[in-house]
Amino acid sequence: MAKAYERIADELRASIRAGQLAPGDQLPPESALVERFGRSHVTVREALRVLQVEGLIEKQHGRGSFVRRPRTRVQRDNSRHQWEKDRARQSDQERSETGATEHDTGLGVNDLVFHAAYREIGAPKEIAAAMGVPEGTALVERTYRTRYSAERAPFNLVTSYLIRERVASNPDLLDETKEPWPGGTWNQLYTVGIEIDRVEERVTARPPKAEEAEELDLPPGTSVLVLRKTSYDTEGLVVDMSDITLPGDRTEMLFTTHLERW
Repeated sequence: MAKAYERIADELRASIRAGQLAPGDQLPPESALVERFGRSHVTVREALRVLQVEGLIEKQHGRGSFVRRPRTRVQRDNSRHQWEKDRARQSDQERSETGATEHDTGLGVNDLVFHAAYREIGAPKEIAAAMGVPEGTALVERTYRTRYSAERAPFNLVTSYLIRERVASNPDLLDETKEPWPGGTWNQLYTVGIEIDRVEERVTARPPKAEEAEELDLPPGTSVLVLRKTSYDTEGLVVDMSDITLPGDRTEMLFTTHLERW
């Protein structure tokens, strides 16, 4: 038999899914729910906690609980890599018409808010080992945040590393004001004569760090997917490595493998 808080959660959940409580609507105050269901404040709070963990409601400090607006979902598939490589050699106009985020979300260029920041660092031990370079090698560390203009949280948290020596022949690749760059990293590397041969992606899941949960606006209990993307050139050298933190409540990873026929 369902517990009292579960029955309260069930009824409120049904109201949300039926549209009786629409996205952005405020739920009745806790005191009103106590009176409505004839249960204690503790029981009502537990029911609200369940809905919050499910991502159906959000609590706003000093205001109450609100039905959470659905977030734009992102589908990241492995066919995107060939699409990005083909796009790297297109004209400026063609590359400006769409980007990887638009590809993953179906949104348009004008729907997005983009931010990039660059800095030069010496490769820390772990990053140096992953990129196959000596510790302390000069890197360009780039952080990216892209969000839908109607939402406050970015789609993901991206930190990308380039080996400074390999890209310095094009000073624009060291300048964050040139972002967003039509064609992204694939075209940036193309401008200095680098062709990407293969991409390796490793995906793990873990609880978010506090700052990640806040920036991604994650419901309590939501995990993140952590994708390490390593790009190799035609000589087998690492030319770009990115660490991408993806919110588990609105990201789908799609992998399609085409097999040779007998």
